[in-house]
Amino acid sequence: MKTLGLTGGVGMGKSACAQLLRARGVPVVDTDDLAREVVAPGQPGLAEVQRLFGPEIVDSEGRLRREILAQRVFGDVVARKLLESILHPRIRQLWRAQVESWRAQNRPLSVVAIPLLFETQAQAELDAVICVACSKVTQFERLQSRAWSAEQIEQRIQAQWTIEEKIAKSNYVIWTESSLEIHAAQLDRILLRL
Repeated sequence: MKTLGLTGGVGMGKSACAQLLRARGVPVVDTDDLAREVVAPGQPGLAEVQRLFGPEIVDSEGRLRREILAQRVFGDVVARKLLESILHPRIRQLWRAQVESWRAQNRPLSVVAIPLLFETQAQAELDAVICVACSKVTQFERLQSRAWSAEQIEQRIQAQWTIEEKIAKSNYVIWTESSLEIHAAQLDRILLRL
């Protein structure tokens, strides 16, 4: 089984690409989903995050208050690295287990969507990497539609490698500036090559 990594800058089209892959029968595990799992109520990851960042980051129902945690970590590199040291090993363990499950099912291809793929050195475990990318203007517009402030957008962009760095390290690039149909056509060409 070939396992591909899917990455790109925040707001550049990873989720859309993952949906297109699933529609083509390719199994995809998204580490953003796994990140939510490891801090779900009752999970050891949430308890550790709460212990380090304070009781106010969990609401009365035991759920992580993401906005409060984001305010703390995206403005403070040390805090962000500390959070990543708690979450990333747990997330990696989960996506590795999913990939192994698909391998046992003799799937020909699987994809792991990892926003911080290169930042976490995950590429060593993958057969190839697809990077989705768009212009900075389009990225900013997409992130504004999430009701993020300019400061929040800049903090999240600064928390990742530049898109130029990601493109340079990737095997394939999908330019997501245009329509979903063009995005899909680029993806189909890559899948044919694989």
